[in-house]
Amino acid sequence: MLVLNEILKNRDAVVKALAKKHFKADEIVDKIISLDQVRRNTKQQLDDTLFESNRLAKEIGGLYKQGKKAEADALKEKTAELKDLSKTLNDKFEETQSKINSLIVEMPNTPCDLVPEGKTADDNVIVKMEGEIPALPEDALPHWELAKKYNIIDFELGNKVTGAGFPFYRGLGARLQRSLITYFLNTAIDNGFTEYQPPLVVNEASGFGTGQLPDKEGQMYHCNLDNLYLIPTAEVPITNIFRDVILKEEELPVKNVAYSGCFRREAGSYGKDVRGLNRLHQFDKVEIVEISNQEDSYHILDTMVAHVESLVKGLGLPYRILRLCGGDISFTSALTYDFEVFSAAQKRWLEVSSVSNFESFQANRLKLRYKTSDGKTKLCHTLNGSALALPRIVAALLENNQTPEGIKIPAVLVPFMGCDIIK
Repeated sequence: MLVLNEILKNRDAVVKALAKKHFKADEIVDKIISLDQVRRNTKQQLDDTLFESNRLAKEIGGLYKQGKKAEADALKEKTAELKDLSKTLNDKFEETQSKINSLIVEMPNTPCDLVPEGKTADDNVIVKMEGEIPALPEDALPHWELAKKYNIIDFELGNKVTGAGFPFYRGLGARLQRSLITYFLNTAIDNGFTEYQPPLVVNEASGFGTGQLPDKEGQMYHCNLDNLYLIPTAEVPITNIFRDVILKEEELPVKNVAYSGCFRREAGSYGKDVRGLNRLHQFDKVEIVEISNQEDSYHILDTMVAHVESLVKGLGLPYRILRLCGGDISFTSALTYDFEVFSAAQKRWLEVSSVSNFESFQANRLKLRYKTSDGKTKLCHTLNGSALALPRIVAALLENNQTPEGIKIPAVLVPFMGCDIIK
């Protein structure tokens, strides 16, 4: 969440920045400023009351020592009144603080200056495009038909056992999944990331810490009895490792990677864009997460983008990198780059990764800080990226690499697949 002092000191700048995300912030910011004045006044009254109470307590002690019991007893009635007033003021202070926090968590992160203006995905800026789009024959098949032809993904069985959006991977389809996961993990480990295998459910505090709650509550699967949430991405448990932690600056950056299943309700999704692997309720993903100091986070963002780019290049897929505009960037992000690969049979671009810098937005929720060499304590910056999400990568690989003999396997995956073609 945003830092209160930043809102108070730079009211107009915050309102202007959030307008780029098409969030009208002036009214909520003014409420926060007004409540903060009440909070400060209440705190001053509380401090004055406690000071007077302590002063009287010392005076009462002195009177008892002097044998002036009547005077001391009279003052004790005054301290009782001050005690009641202190409780009233403390309750008011905590209630006001709670109201301020409730308003702040409704506000998205302020975007970086590099975020372009715009309302929709059509306004995103293409910063790079590479690779040749394969020329497929007229009778080329989309991936859902290829999956059926080669018996490697069963959408109907998933629908029977669970429901739409929960496919079964079979035989070489399952091996392709495992091979991609291994390739992604091994590359990250070779680049200095520490591997974790996280829980697939998290508590409410973890969902709040990374910004899924309360913003995306309706998109998460909720285990009501235990009040736990199925993770939408490994970002949530991995980043929450550092909740309520103070790191040393020399320990930064922290580089972690995790493979996990991901679960998203995708409420409201329908139509051709959700067919086959294009949009699932359960899917596999490898996630990279970095914790940085404030000065280096945008350099680290560039290195994470380069890491994801190397994976897509290794798979031989045509791709483009987009810088998301203000209207398309997420609630929590300060700057996001999306990767899209071209799916030749569908003749469309498919998003396969988002790489984001959240600056201190998540760290403020998490109380994640670092201590500098001169002893100062600062909020960390957090970053993460899909490296990579599997479903649309698989869709593009199947479609782009189809031949009359079968589906060719990219060279980087052959050692894990044990074959160079699915037939």
